[in-house]
Amino acid sequence: MPLVPPPFDPELAAALELIKDTVSPGLTLDEIDAFRESTGVDTMAQLDLTADGHFDVEDRTVPGAAGDPEISLLICRPKAPRTPGPLPVVYHVHGGGMIIGNNRVGMSGPLEWAKELDAVVVSVEYRLAPEHPHPAPIEDVYAGLLWTAGHAEEIGADADRVLIVGGSAGGGLCASLALLARDRGGPRLLGQVLLCPMLDDRNDTPSARQMAGLGVWDRTANETGWTALLGDRRGGPDVSPYAAAARAEDLSGLPPAFLDVGSAETFRDEVVAYASRIWQAGGVAELHVWPGGFHGFDGFAPQAAVSRASRAAQTEWVRRVLGQG
Repeated sequence: MPLVPPPFDPELAAALELIKDTVSPGLTLDEIDAFRESTGVDTMAQLDLTADGHFDVEDRTVPGAAGDPEISLLICRPKAPRTPGPLPVVYHVHGGGMIIGNNRVGMSGPLEWAKELDAVVVSVEYRLAPEHPHPAPIEDVYAGLLWTAGHAEEIGADADRVLIVGGSAGGGLCASLALLARDRGGPRLLGQVLLCPMLDDRNDTPSARQMAGLGVWDRTANETGWTALLGDRRGGPDVSPYAAAARAEDLSGLPPAFLDVGSAETFRDEVVAYASRIWQAGGVAELHVWPGGFHGFDGFAPQAAVSRASRAAQTEWVRRVLGQG
């Protein structure tokens, strides 16, 4: 019986039509360099990071893991905080399939939360695959978290109120980061926001097959991203959960999680499964499956009704976790 994909939301389908020539499914390994050029990362990163002067913005170079190169952190601090004392931290990990992006991409949501909820945003730059395979990306992300928690006072922040957030590959790295922080006895995290996260290198769910050739990140593109990160280990028996969080056997003891995903995207079933496994392990998770959403729909079509609903749900969860709800 052929797999019939769920329909795209009508507003999102119209947006998808406009971007199909720039961001199309089916990316292969030999197209990565061209993909990096064509997607215009520099353009995506041209956000006003000050939010009309609300934030002081600083790039800071900090130590990487032992033996690894230094990493860059983008730090955005409110110029005139409304609340006294140390502020909560939104620690951001950008997306890009493990192969593209920088710490300025995907910052609109974290900055909106930080502006509304009076928080510091720290966004980490990590090494990209395939030039830097696993464990380079997650070790950079962990090193940035250690620095942030260890120097919280220096940036006006509260080391006990760190929330991690990422979309797509960044969401997958955040899920792995929560596992790594738990297992290494690292910083205690207030919560994890996993937006359409890239969790499972096996890439073989019904939704992955159902959405092949559709949307902006299909099964072929997903195979490319995981192969860049893991090489021949992709899909095999020895993949670390710190590379692909879905490989973790134990999801207990993790911080509360917010997960969202579109019903019409490759990652739908692995995200639903991950949330279910957190609940089965006795944990706390809130899951949203947005009808007709393609991968990253709220970033590509922020004015669509379903995008506005998803952004509102994210903000309300963050507000509750930060104790401001």
